[in-house]
Amino acid sequence: MQLNFLYDRGVFPLTLPDSAHVYASSFPQPAAPDAELVARALDAPCGTPRFDELLARRRAGKVVIVVSDITRPIPYAAFLPQLLARIEAAGVPRRDMLLLVATGMHRASTTREHVEMFGADVAGQYAICDHRADDAAALAPLPGRSWSGAPIMLNRHLVEAGFRIATGLVEPHFMAGFSGGRKAICPGCASLDTVRNFHGAAFLSDARACNANLAGNPLHLEALSMAKALGVDFTINVVLNQERRVVKAFAGTLEAAHEAACAFVNSCACPPVPRPADVVLTSSGGYPLDATFYQCVKGFVSCLPAVKPRGTIIACGGCTEGIGSAAYTATMGAFSGRWRAFPAHIRGAGTFVKDQWQFQMHCRALAKVGTKHLHFVTAGLRTEELRTLSVTPCSVPRPAVQSTLQAMIDKAVAAGHSLAAFPDGPYCAPVSPPTEVTVL
Repeated sequence: MQLNFLYDRGVFPLTLPDSAHVYASSFPQPAAPDAELVARALDAPCGTPRFDELLARRRAGKVVIVVSDITRPIPYAAFLPQLLARIEAAGVPRRDMLLLVATGMHRASTTREHVEMFGADVAGQYAICDHRADDAAALAPLPGRSWSGAPIMLNRHLVEAGFRIATGLVEPHFMAGFSGGRKAICPGCASLDTVRNFHGAAFLSDARACNANLAGNPLHLEALSMAKALGVDFTINVVLNQERRVVKAFAGTLEAAHEAACAFVNSCACPPVPRPADVVLTSSGGYPLDATFYQCVKGFVSCLPAVKPRGTIIACGGCTEGIGSAAYTATMGAFSGRWRAFPAHIRGAGTFVKDQWQFQMHCRALAKVGTKHLHFVTAGLRTEELRTLSVTPCSVPRPAVQSTLQAMIDKAVAAGHSLAAFPDGPYCAPVSPPTEVTVL
């Protein structure tokens, strides 16, 4: 059989034996254009009156709309203009509206990215601000403590807003169970210290911090507690198919809308594993998810339930923006060849490095298959760079990515190995009981 694998901004076909188990999402085709699906959700929200009614009795202050950054492929340009027009029609002038980009600890968006994400008209006519987790002047405290007992410090615009709208993409998330909902607030608009706790070694050492699980998941509980302490007036969560089109939108209260979205995604993108395979081939989800190696980690961690212990993972990703942040790149280099020392290192008192959580999750893959059996194919990084990233490196020119992967598949088939494939990467997340998750 032939499957199309997502890579960078395109796809390429690979031929696998018919016996290979394919893990792919099964989302329905969109029943209407993106903007209409979102409008329907606004008119029939979960657990709350209609959107327009809520806006009519908003508090004094700006209407702040939290939006995701460039790493999430939400087609905002297809529905955001209509949403903003609806807010204006409810009597909110543009000067009292703010698009707050929930960057978490990612870099700030560029002006060009604002145009790409929201469209030229929105980018040129509405105020847009990128959250800065490390800017004390841009943060404000909330009374009380989070689920874990930590102080709550969030973006000042959000804290001082008269009406708060959180938007997001709901998909399987390899740490928080599912993305969307409360994650727009934490870590999206939280302080650096909050993110350190949220992504800390203790939270990620919990086996319940895995794909498709919210029950007892410390990341979910922490984020939800902060979003509830803030008070989110309305949420809009979208679900996308492989073509990055909205197939379903869920609007309403923070918890009800998110829970409904998670149940839908779970039914479409989180299949059980019938039997682990000797070799798993996975995409990293294509652009923008595979723009850095940092993001590509999600692909080979999400496929872990589908591979046998000491089996082989073959992953690919564009990496057109390199490895990731300077801190992440330095950490990967410092522990190159000695990844087993990393989990103990980050448990040390006072030890925290930006983006350490991604390597901690990466270590789950290494604990199951080992560096030798974790192959990464890319045209975006040089061999010497890949050698610092605790993978078996395979750097090839862009035209050779497809043929290189096909040769690796053919070799596995010739050796009699069983195969599993993830053509969409982490957009499909197979599940196994949390007790089977290898944590460090």
